Amino acid sequence: MCAACRPGDPAPRTPGRLIGRAAIRLYQLTLSPLIGRQCRYAPTCSAYTDEAIARFGLWTGGWIGLARILRCNPWGADGYDPIPEALPPGHRWWAPWRAARWTGAHIDPSTRLGS
Repeated sequence: MCAACRPGDPAPRTPGRLIGRAAIRLYQLTLSPLIGRQCRYAPTCSAYTDEAIARFGLWTGGWIGLARILRCNPWGADGYDPIPEALPPGHRWWAPWRAARWTGAHIDPSTRLGS
């Protein structure tokens, strides 16, 4: 086990992961309470992005979180949308946007909140 790992952590605590997750936590503690809960998904977009960065790193997890944030709008989908368990086959580090889900087509209709 590496020195940066803790039991139960999905990945090593690298500087990129720590910075990305700290920025999200700062948002959750400061801005989120002021603007209220606006997210159309469960888990919330900030929790989703935090977990994506923890699991896949700042580069790929950040792209996965960005795709989720861009889907969170009045014309987007809603419902239960968990983090992917693994990156898609053929994923390359230089094309992290391919790991992201850019539409809500993958969400189970029975978990939709507004339908």
